[in-house]
Amino acid sequence: MHADAIAAFDRDHVWHPYGPMPAAVAPVVIDRAEGVYLYTADGQALIDGMSSWWAAAHGHSHPKLQQAATKQIAQMSHVMFGGLTHRPAVELAKKLVDLTDDGLEKVFFSDSGSVAVEVGLKMAYQYQRGIGHPERDRMLTWRRGYHGDTFATMSLCDPDGGMHSMWTSRVMSNVFAPHPPQRGATQAAIQAYLSEVEALIDDTIAGIAIEPIVQGAGGMRFHDAAVIRGLRELCDRYGLVLLADEIATGFGRTGAMFATQAAGVTPDILCVGKALTGGFMSLAATITTDRIATAISSPEGGGALLHGPTFMGNPLACAVASAAVDLASDPAVPDRVAAIERVLSEELLGLSDHPAVADVRVLGAIGVVEMHKPVDMHRATRAVMQHGVWLRPFGTLVYTMPPFICDEPEVRRICEAIKAVVDSEEQA
Repeated sequence: MHADAIAAFDRDHVWHPYGPMPAAVAPVVIDRAEGVYLYTADGQALIDGMSSWWAAAHGHSHPKLQQAATKQIAQMSHVMFGGLTHRPAVELAKKLVDLTDDGLEKVFFSDSGSVAVEVGLKMAYQYQRGIGHPERDRMLTWRRGYHGDTFATMSLCDPDGGMHSMWTSRVMSNVFAPHPPQRGATQAAIQAYLSEVEALIDDTIAGIAIEPIVQGAGGMRFHDAAVIRGLRELCDRYGLVLLADEIATGFGRTGAMFATQAAGVTPDILCVGKALTGGFMSLAATITTDRIATAISSPEGGGALLHGPTFMGNPLACAVASAAVDLASDPAVPDRVAAIERVLSEELLGLSDHPAVADVRVLGAIGVVEMHKPVDMHRATRAVMQHGVWLRPFGTLVYTMPPFICDEPEVRRICEAIKAVVDSEEQA
């Protein structure tokens, strides 16, 4: 199909994320992707400043991931995981167990990040049943969080300001603390916050679910490691499960392999996805402890974890993920992320004084410019593409999560595109 025909059929028939039908802003037709670049149907090269929603952390068409996919697809692309197993799943599970903290020993594979969190919620609830607390059937979380678009995960998203607020009366009832104090808060402010969280714990709470260090799509806000350590202590004190959603932060995005590891905290349940396959295909994992697995497998806990996606443990996805985990484990990755952080800081922090800007924050390979008013998507898309960059702002946020392989000139070009969006908003 010609690019014009693709765009026309797309407009009339294809639904895109978080949008109406037809899309409010016509999507850009992409022909191919390689390295840090997306190539449009009309020949323009765009730096993928989003790592394609944070998944293509090592760039597109990485030769090691291509090699893993090609080798595996020639041997076995899929078999059911019920009653069967295979080398790719076992090898990936071993790498995840070795890579995560001691105590995280049991790996459940699923299709996507949302499902990984759904599985984590089931683990938390079944665990509490298994240890004799069936009354613990709600989670405690904080506002401005985001954990996915399925119904159980929507119940953890911000009930008022989040994109799922219309479903508040249809999702499970959970308990919401205020959003955590921003990174750089005083110890007194953090302790006051933790006391506020503790006051919300009652006999119905099964666990605390968080995005550690970085709240993602709910607001791109950062908080201190001391907050995570305090929540770990509360969970230990009250017998609660700590569920860490590291789908966005896992595999090096903040500068550490996992944000919880950098905080010195081991969660009871760890959810990973996105960069798990380096952006090649959808795969996620929920990793937990022997203690939780034993309780779930008891008669009181249900006798089994009652979940089983059709493509669970897909051999092709697992083989690619195994290669992607190797890439993330390269000792050079933290240095690359630190170099990206340095350039983002140099280029973006000065925007704090811009009259259209409310806040600027940088952490690892994450740069965020928060505007006073919602960004006009038409203007923003035009501005970034004129600079040879692809970004996808949302709400008041213009942000980047570039691939780790971006060099300094490419990161600076991304920053120039962000500045262009800021300037376009001021002039509007």
